[in-house]
Amino acid sequence: MSRQTLERETLNPNHVLRSSLELPCGAVLRNRLAKSAMSDSLGNGEGDPTEAQVRLYERWAEGGAAVSIIGEVQGDPRFPEKPGNLVFGAHTDQQAIQSLVKRAVIEGANLWPQLGHAGALSHQPISQPKGPSALDIEGLQCASMSVEEIQELPGTYARTAAYAKNAGFSGVQIHAGHGFLLSQFLCPLFNRRSDGYGGSIEARCRIVLEVIDEVRRAVGPSYPVAIRINSTDKLEGGLSEDEALEVVRLLDQTSVDLIDISGGTYFPGAKASSDGSSRGPYFLEFARRAKEVTNVPLMATGGFKRREQAVDAVASGAVDMVGLARAMVLDPRLAKVWLTEEGGDPDFPKFKSAPPGGITAWYTMRLTALGEDRENAFTLDLPSAMRIYEERDAQRCIKWREKFSHPPFCPE
Repeated sequence: MSRQTLERETLNPNHVLRSSLELPCGAVLRNRLAKSAMSDSLGNGEGDPTEAQVRLYERWAEGGAAVSIIGEVQGDPRFPEKPGNLVFGAHTDQQAIQSLVKRAVIEGANLWPQLGHAGALSHQPISQPKGPSALDIEGLQCASMSVEEIQELPGTYARTAAYAKNAGFSGVQIHAGHGFLLSQFLCPLFNRRSDGYGGSIEARCRIVLEVIDEVRRAVGPSYPVAIRINSTDKLEGGLSEDEALEVVRLLDQTSVDLIDISGGTYFPGAKASSDGSSRGPYFLEFARRAKEVTNVPLMATGGFKRREQAVDAVASGAVDMVGLARAMVLDPRLAKVWLTEEGGDPDFPKFKSAPPGGITAWYTMRLTALGEDRENAFTLDLPSAMRIYEERDAQRCIKWREKFSHPPFCPE
């Protein structure tokens, strides 16, 4: 559907969002609404899906999302974001993966794993973090990766993508946002290298482009390969919007099929993505700038709370897809709701005096309730959600160390 057609149909919002989108690789997404990647923390602590995780993605597929993205999936268990992450490789429970794919790739819905590596932000209880450069500041310590370790990354991502394709996942997303490893290479605060992987934005982006090329070779020309990037790190001295625009220009010369625009990082002192952006979607203005320098379809994730915001974003041509995270945690059927004439928006909870990490823990525990079909009985307050969330992570760390440290795990 052309931009002009979309503009004519703004009086029929369900038509705007219902239109399909053909990606450059030839794959077709059934509508313009995606369940964007978020860390659901529902792996079993050994890198495998649980029944609750399988049911969760089944519910989003039944709920009408064109694609659901699992955040995040590790190819190397030495550098996980959390002990609830999935791990793809020789040690993976094939039967559990087959169940996940069978139940979530239904009715035209897509399921993409987000290929991640936490780098300097790897979960310390189960990792010895390494990033582009050695850092020792309050709240962040990591060793520096060698050139040889950097050059191994494209192969690791490619093997993980090939595993996903062979297992039946309908595409992959490369995670280069939110301060995790590939985002760290793009960020001047994380990346202080003076070799070919540091310095100019082109050099800092080098490993990202190498990963894309190797992943594409592994999965072939007709398989969707998306990428998530930051529009800004929201941090003084971090990746700026102008530099992020250069990243988009470089991505335009690659084979990626969809660029998911987000923002923010977990570098100490960074602002949350919502800071200063509470009145609407966070990254649309950057998306409009990005549209001028790329023909790759764009998706924006962050701050979409009402259907009219999603309709306006697509109808105006700012983006081709809208990524929804917390909104779809509140209502897993939100895509179908927004594709009907009646519509309707989720009721976002309001929290007072939220402790750091409290809101994230609350939404994460609600994800668990969704996966167990008991969201109607979900009544946790923030302190209780944080306590249960942290206790569960601690138990899964024990299981993670048992599986991936004894004997030493080989990512090959």
